[in-house]
Amino acid sequence: MTASPGPIAGGGGRPEPCAAIPAVVLGGTGYVAGELLRLIAAHPRLRVAAVMSDSQPGEPLADAFPHLGAVYGDTSFKPQAEIQELLVSAAQCAVFSAAPHGVSAPLIDSLLTAAASAGKRPRVVDISADFRFRSAAQYEAVYRHPHGAPGRLQEFTCAVPEHLARLETPHVAHPGCFSTATLLASVPLLSLELAVPALFVAGVTGSTGSGRKPVCGTHHPLRHSDLYAYNVLSHRHAPEITACARAASGVEAQFAFVPHSGPFARGIHVTVQAQLARPLDTAGVLAALRRFYAHSPFVRVTGNAPRVKDVATTNYAHLSAASDGRTVAVTCAIDNLNKGAAGGAVQWMNRMFGWPETEGLTAPAAGWT
Repeated sequence: MTASPGPIAGGGGRPEPCAAIPAVVLGGTGYVAGELLRLIAAHPRLRVAAVMSDSQPGEPLADAFPHLGAVYGDTSFKPQAEIQELLVSAAQCAVFSAAPHGVSAPLIDSLLTAAASAGKRPRVVDISADFRFRSAAQYEAVYRHPHGAPGRLQEFTCAVPEHLARLETPHVAHPGCFSTATLLASVPLLSLELAVPALFVAGVTGSTGSGRKPVCGTHHPLRHSDLYAYNVLSHRHAPEITACARAASGVEAQFAFVPHSGPFARGIHVTVQAQLARPLDTAGVLAALRRFYAHSPFVRVTGNAPRVKDVATTNYAHLSAASDGRTVAVTCAIDNLNKGAAGGAVQWMNRMFGWPETEGLTAPAAGWT
């Protein structure tokens, strides 16, 4: 069932029309944090109150993100202690965590505990993997280390906004970027019983998906003018995709996922193939996708093959499909830093505070990136 725009149950209430909710960004020096700061700068109902970096406290934000200097020229990174003081004193607060996996959970737990002691209840969207699974055992099986805050897991729901009409938890875990693109393409096939629940996924991601720190094999100079698969049939997002697809569609499906490193900086392109459950031509599949996403303002279904450049820097997802009557292929293009991370997180926060989910997110693609 697709989500409808509007308030979510348990939301933080509607502020006055001109009020701005203070926003806190954790893990503030990475690419996703930079994208969050860019989006919040143009958001009519959010304002950046603090950006946390325990590794660079007191350093100018513009040193890490020169392209944001015109907006945040006087802003410096804050240590955890100052972030905690803000959450304890603020009546309402939006917390975005772009901290690394394994770091985000204990950090969020500590900040929420301090806020609760002062009677405050900030809303959190975590962009790491720390709250994407329902149990610590599931998380530990994938990430091979103990969960940092197992007592908080039931306070988070992991889903893309388009696939959950009603949020029952106070906080959200945003799925990974590969997961977001794959779920947007797959969930309609499963929910509408169009395909046999054994899906084959090939995805290509840009170099920003590997994070800011250069690593052998993912550093952009090594990826430039090249294309190669990695973690074939063993990528850590595969269990997450399976769990989120089950929650969104009610169908237990198998996903065979082959990720690729692409020679571009921003974007993800995913192709999902499956055997049709009944004969259906291309026009029928496209019509079904359009009906499924009819109330999802950021999903556009077209007859043309999606291109990464058409969605890069935006919160939009472009989908298309083809069928030969036996096999269906659904293609999806998103921006990994925006729809797959920061933009999806802002979309969730909009809904959590009862605002239109499109608030601050409707800028078109830059084109020719």
